[in-house]
Amino acid sequence: MTAFFALLRRDLRLGFRQGIDALVVVLFFLAAGALFPFALGPEPELLARIAAGIVMTMAALASLLSLDRLFSGDYEDGSLDGLALSPLSLELVALAKVATHWLMTGLPLLAAAPILALLLNLPVALYPILLLALVAVTPALSLLGGLGAALTLGARRGGLLLAFLILPLFIPILILGMGSVSAVAQGQSAMGAFELLLALDLGLLALVPWAMGMALRQVLR
Repeated sequence: MTAFFALLRRDLRLGFRQGIDALVVVLFFLAAGALFPFALGPEPELLARIAAGIVMTMAALASLLSLDRLFSGDYEDGSLDGLALSPLSLELVALAKVATHWLMTGLPLLAAAPILALLLNLPVALYPILLLALVAVTPALSLLGGLGAALTLGARRGGLLLAFLILPLFIPILILGMGSVSAVAQGQSAMGAFELLLALDLGLLALVPWAMGMALRQVLR
C-alpha cells in the first residue's frame, strides 16, 4: 500500500502541474450544459424537469476528455514498463490511475455541478440529492473509463475508439443516478436507486482493476 500511495501522490503532482486539464473539464461541463437552455428555449418548467439528466450526461461526457491520457503518457515514455517490473501489481497501478482521474476530474465536477444546476433551473431542494447521486456516479464513470483506456492503449485513434466503447456502458449508471433524483422530486425514496449504484460501484471496484491489469499486460508483451 505504501507503493500504491506513492504512485497516487506522484500522479497527483503531475496532474496539478498540468492543472489546465482539470480546468478544461470543468469549463466543458459548464459550457456544454449551458447550451441546452438555448436549444430548448427559456421554459423554466421544462428545464427543471430535465436539469438533473443534463448534469449527469455532461459529467459523463466531461469525464471522457482526459481518459485517453490515463495510461498513454507512461506507456509512451516507458514508465509503464518500469511499473510493470515493480513490486506493485498492474492491477493496483491501474487502480491508482483511476483514483487520480477521479480526484482530478470527479471532484471538480462535483464542485461545479451546483452552478450548472442553477443555470438549468433545478429546484434548490434537489441539490443535495443531485450531489449525492454524482458522488456515487462519478467513481463508476472513472472505473469504466479506466477499463476503456486500458483496452484502447496503443490503438490508433484510441480516443475515438474509447468513446464508442465506453459510452454505452455509462447508460445504466446515468439512469440510476437520474432515477434517484427523480424519486426525490416525486416525493419518493431514493434508497433503491442508491443501493443499486453502490452495489454497482463495489462490483466495478472488485472486477475492473483485474480487467485493466490483464489489458495492460497484453499491451506490454
